[in-house]
Amino acid sequence: MKASKTKRICLWSGPRNISTALMYSFGNREDTAIVDEPLYGYYLKNTSAKDYHPSAKEIMASMECDGERVIQNLLAFDEKPIYFMKQMTHHLLDLDLAFLEDMQHILLTREPQAMIASFSKVIEQPKAKDLGYEDHLKLLKVFKQRSIPFHVLDAKEILENPEKRLQQLCEAIGIPFSVRMLNWSKGARKEDGIWAKHWYANVHASTSFQKPNKKAKTELRADLKELARVSLKLYQEIIQA
Repeated sequence: MKASKTKRICLWSGPRNISTALMYSFGNREDTAIVDEPLYGYYLKNTSAKDYHPSAKEIMASMECDGERVIQNLLAFDEKPIYFMKQMTHHLLDLDLAFLEDMQHILLTREPQAMIASFSKVIEQPKAKDLGYEDHLKLLKVFKQRSIPFHVLDAKEILENPEKRLQQLCEAIGIPFSVRMLNWSKGARKEDGIWAKHWYANVHASTSFQKPNKKAKTELRADLKELARVSLKLYQEIIQA
């Protein structure tokens, strides 16, 4: 493969985070191309998630479902100086992880109670594997074992002070901050996966990062409280990494 000057940034997120808003934020930069969950089809094809994720067959038909081929395509891209990849950590499955050494990495996480409450509106009975916390910790272990730099980002840090935290993030990953990252146009983007109709209503209605409502209380169904309790322990491990 020919040498490339493109900086590849992987955002490793769980669901119902601000990952799409961050993708839009980076996508609003003139020097950046974005891609939306390129391993989603591979994940669905190789797991039982296809049985309960909305539009699973349509998603798999719309994209490359060979995980190794997806990685090759991501590594081959060189059309812009920066390539921002919105990824879900649990989509990695059993891929060869050598490619991680050729990319910058951000692990995006969110306090689980609010995340699970939001996720369960689309996936009524979520499983621990759906949420990404376990796989975040596995990925952190890989980064440490292979001495791969990474940056842990809590969604609330961005929402509370977008400009400051994005400036810090850009500095950490070695790119200049752009004020264009603070806003984007309302509506869908051409890069959206076809699953956007199920998940992206809020970000499509937005034009910037929205401050969290600290007075709002998130209630969970009784059958989800144990999942939230277990997830909280994992989340705390992640943000302390």
